[in-house]
Amino acid sequence: MGGSLIRKCKMITKTQLLDIQHEIEDHACAMGFDFFPVIYEMCDYQTISEVAAYGGFPTRYPHWSFGMEYDRLTKGYGYGLQKIYEMVINTNPVYAYLLDVNQLVDQKLVIAHVCGHAHFFKHNYMFGPTNRKMLDEMANHGHRIRRYMAKYGVEEVENFIDCCLTIEDLIDLHAPFIKRHDDPVAPPNEDDEQAEPSHKLKATGYMEEYINPPDFVEEQRRKRLEDAKAQQNFPVRPEKDVLLFLLHYAPLQPWQRDVLDIVREEAYYFAPQGQTKIMNEGCACWAHTRLMTQKILRDEDVIDYAEHHSGTVAAHPGRINPYRLGLALLNDIERRWDKGQFGKEWEECDDLEKKRHWDKGAGLGKEKVFEVWQHFNDVSFIDEFLTPDFVAEHMLFGYEWNDDTEVYEIATRDFRAIKEKLLFGLTNHGRPFIYVTDGNYENRGELYLQHRHEGIDLKIEEAKDTLRNLFTIWQRPVHIETMYDDNTTILSFDGKDHLETIRG
Repeated sequence: MGGSLIRKCKMITKTQLLDIQHEIEDHACAMGFDFFPVIYEMCDYQTISEVAAYGGFPTRYPHWSFGMEYDRLTKGYGYGLQKIYEMVINTNPVYAYLLDVNQLVDQKLVIAHVCGHAHFFKHNYMFGPTNRKMLDEMANHGHRIRRYMAKYGVEEVENFIDCCLTIEDLIDLHAPFIKRHDDPVAPPNEDDEQAEPSHKLKATGYMEEYINPPDFVEEQRRKRLEDAKAQQNFPVRPEKDVLLFLLHYAPLQPWQRDVLDIVREEAYYFAPQGQTKIMNEGCACWAHTRLMTQKILRDEDVIDYAEHHSGTVAAHPGRINPYRLGLALLNDIERRWDKGQFGKEWEECDDLEKKRHWDKGAGLGKEKVFEVWQHFNDVSFIDEFLTPDFVAEHMLFGYEWNDDTEVYEIATRDFRAIKEKLLFGLTNHGRPFIYVTDGNYENRGELYLQHRHEGIDLKIEEAKDTLRNLFTIWQRPVHIETMYDDNTTILSFDGKDHLETIRG
């Protein structure tokens, strides 16, 4: 591996860490891992908290939410409630951050852990369409938004960003793999804040304002909207990418359209991480356990390593630890495929004693694990490989909140119920399925959305806040249809009042 760099080391010398990095990466490559070059940055806790608040990037667009997250992280560290050992981002080269006060064994563990993340980023199919140069793109986004703030005012731009961020999850997670539309927005150049390219004639430099005057651009957008509304169905099919629909048809100013497009682009960049959290952390833990215990660990480091590793994969009552579940399920897959516990013969065997001692010596565990990392996401991973034996062995239960005792209590031990609950929590990031079904509701230019019940309920108060922000963007009344208390309910916002209509 080349292109590695470690800077600003305090407690351990730069040469020591470089030697450790090269040693670990050599062992990782010999084990079958393959990743883009990794650049490490050594940071104090304030710096690593800043980077963490920005989602792992050294710079983002200015917004109060990043400051709030930074304050939460620094206070958590100051009160001894949490500690960030590492961060790594999906770029080429990969950037990773190390906390400068960590012990040497911790730095070794983190570098081994990063090897797993870097391999997963490069090879898992969910990350294939992502922008590997997102570091530069984030800086570009920040520059553009700062220009808008300087021109239109910080409060004006930040308030609009607030609206966009409340709906940033209303995207189609499968859209990167399906080309349905041309991209609606291109970044503005330095000379113009550029409206929708689809509404403009080709022009550059000083000719822009003559060939594409604002009135012409707005007229083209209005004409496109009217043509769309004239169709029998507008949109033609329900649109899951609500942000894309708004980019095409909402009456936004050029700078607002660009801001919304920035929020949408970043949402799509981060989406695969939410869809593969269990697998990604499982891959990184699988990597560091093999590398540390088989290649790197010294006798005097065993206790410290065991303590920190056990803390990482510890069980958390009432919620899933993705590190623990991902590693345990990958270990189970490796064991089963090493022993040949798969396929038709295994599935059809009904002799429990025979299955308990089943070992065909297939030795395919490692190969299967690497294959799984490439072709699965969290939903398909759990759906395909979670077994009743695994659930029983690891004591996975279904929990529900008890209002009387005010604690979570075991509600079920049934395998199907536990698996179903896990899958519902992972599908669509555990968020409701929202579609635009009518952009010209009742022929009044109002926006009508539908919540499709697929195991995830709509939180009414949060939905009302979202409708208020959608109104700011659409500038006409907005509605959403959902099921509430077994009734079809339409929540509406007309710019002043929230309305609730129940259909029979």
